[in-house]
Amino acid sequence: MPCADRRPGKRLASVSGTQLRELLLESYRAAVAAADPLKIVPPHLPLPPVGRTLVIGAGKAAASMAAAVERNWPADSRLSGLVITRYGHALPTRRIRVVEAGHPVPDESGEAAAREILSSVRALGPDDLLLALVSGGGSSLLSIPVDGISMGDLKEVTRKLLACGAAIQEINTVRKHLSVIQGGRLAAACSAKILALVISDVTGDDPTHIASGPCAPDPSTYEDALEILSRYAVEPPASIGRHLGAGKRGEIAETPKPGDPVFSKAENRVIATAHRSLEAAAEVFRAGGISAAILSDSITGEASEVGKVMAAIAREVRSTGAPFTPPVALISGGECTVTVKGSGRGGRCSEFLLSLGVELGGLEGVHALAADTDGIDGSESNAGAFLAPDSLARASQAGLNAKALLANHDSWAFFSGIDDLVVTGPTLTNVNDYRVILVA
Repeated sequence: MPCADRRPGKRLASVSGTQLRELLLESYRAAVAAADPLKIVPPHLPLPPVGRTLVIGAGKAAASMAAAVERNWPADSRLSGLVITRYGHALPTRRIRVVEAGHPVPDESGEAAAREILSSVRALGPDDLLLALVSGGGSSLLSIPVDGISMGDLKEVTRKLLACGAAIQEINTVRKHLSVIQGGRLAAACSAKILALVISDVTGDDPTHIASGPCAPDPSTYEDALEILSRYAVEPPASIGRHLGAGKRGEIAETPKPGDPVFSKAENRVIATAHRSLEAAAEVFRAGGISAAILSDSITGEASEVGKVMAAIAREVRSTGAPFTPPVALISGGECTVTVKGSGRGGRCSEFLLSLGVELGGLEGVHALAADTDGIDGSESNAGAFLAPDSLARASQAGLNAKALLANHDSWAFFSGIDDLVVTGPTLTNVNDYRVILVA
């Protein structure tokens, strides 16, 4: 640790920028480690059933969760299965097959694997067990469009929803009503007992929103899906408009709702959450004598607007010592959105951080990190980025205009231009975004 003096309130003036950066990165690693499937899955594994166990899964953590099951499942008990994860997130397994597919936009590889999963689930009997491994990213990976809707149409509406600034819960409401397998329909297709182990990447940790809830009741409706498309001015392909309209008129059966008997045999158990990861990160600072305040694990909204609000809080702490006495780490999680209107590159974490930097204007004594716990910020190869008091000055020397880049949603160009990207590679888990502002 860079802070050898562990007395609460120790000043950070003598600590170098490099040491502060390492401290921020250490806290991020702790947040990710708290959601490591190899550690958190084993305590939740059930006893093998009389019959066979089928493992299915979808999400960025699916391969790691499957590996954890294999390592801890009795060798003499029947075990097989198939999980789907994002390209580049696979791990070697022996008894559970891993397939890679498209994320955040679905593709044909995911559709083929999802159809195989659905077929295998339908073949289970009452003496068998379905062990579902559910994590963030599963909505696009576990995609089977309903009859009459092509994968091309599903891709198109997904791209539009991702670009319009809709919250993930809203996007998933639409996707559930276009799916053969999501919104509780996988549970409805199963005759066996179901245990779904869920790693939450959404605010509120409700299983219905995680990977679009394949084994969870769905309280939303076709009417809700149409209202979301209308609110964000998303014009869907004609096939999707027809399908949702027919559902609203009652011509197509709704997704299974809370209280439906199909869920009497199903348990959705959330085994990792954003808040647990934020607590793990906070302990890193507290161990070094630095206060840590967890502001919230469920902050949403436009990333650039959240950055402005966080900058105001940091300024107040820095100038008045209220509402927190520095040195203090202001920690938050949740999933912001970016309504894309420019042509730049970058995800919600780096956009938040660039907005924070612009608002702070180089304020001394404030350092920050924002990164996605899955290791991928948006569609880029970095997890997030660092911000230091001199970031804007270094960018200006490199010919980068921070305000112009923010307006063009080009946060990647800003942070890559000053070598302040955080690059980890896939972490094989996902409990949403991690943000920390260290005020000295």
